[in-house]
Amino acid sequence: MSKTLIFTATYNESKNVKTLIEKLNKLNQDIDILVIDDNSPDKTWQILQNLEKDIPNLKVIIRGNKSGLDTAHKLAYEYAKNNDYSNFISMDADLSHDPAEIPKIIDKLNEFPFVIGSRYSLGGKCEMTGFRLLLSSVGNKIFKYFLNIKCNEFTSSFRGFNLIKLKDFNFNMINSKGYSFFMETIYRINKLGYEIKEIPIIFKNRTQGESKIPKIEIFRTLKNLVILKFYDT
Repeated sequence: MSKTLIFTATYNESKNVKTLIEKLNKLNQDIDILVIDDNSPDKTWQILQNLEKDIPNLKVIIRGNKSGLDTAHKLAYEYAKNNDYSNFISMDADLSHDPAEIPKIIDKLNEFPFVIGSRYSLGGKCEMTGFRLLLSSVGNKIFKYFLNIKCNEFTSSFRGFNLIKLKDFNFNMINSKGYSFFMETIYRINKLGYEIKEIPIIFKNRTQGESKIPKIEIFRTLKNLVILKFYDT
């Protein structure tokens, strides 16, 4: 199978998920879509179940409670490997990642093992404002400096994995929880010697729903950065 699996995790994305899936299926690409929902109180899962009945390439997994982005990505990655997909692409469900960028990621995955949509490489743009923009911009610069990795983007979930080329990598080697999971993924892939390819993207501010980054993530990410820098062997 030379197909690509597009994955997104949802929690209270009832206003966005139908639009996202419609846009994905207009790409004219050989893709399947996997959505993992953590029993959203706004019943995103119900919308997904209804869509799944009519969309053959949509697979929905509903978990019993809010179990976290890291575990959702691990489950999705294993699903992709177990079902013999060649490529695995993850993205946010809130339309901040433009599905129109996916063909570029798929194209680059023919050449590179790992591709990340970057807000901070040349040609990229981040439409966040205020403290969120400052936190994201400064945070990514700190990660680049402390981890000494030639990459400008560590925290975006808009990324592609060539499952054939990344034969030594698995999400189960990632110990970080929450949003710092994305930072450690870059660290592990780089440590294994795989080349990281950034492509510029425009990160759009969500127009529906609320951002779900808890403030505790700032401290958790800094703690995990220190662990990777000074204690990882």
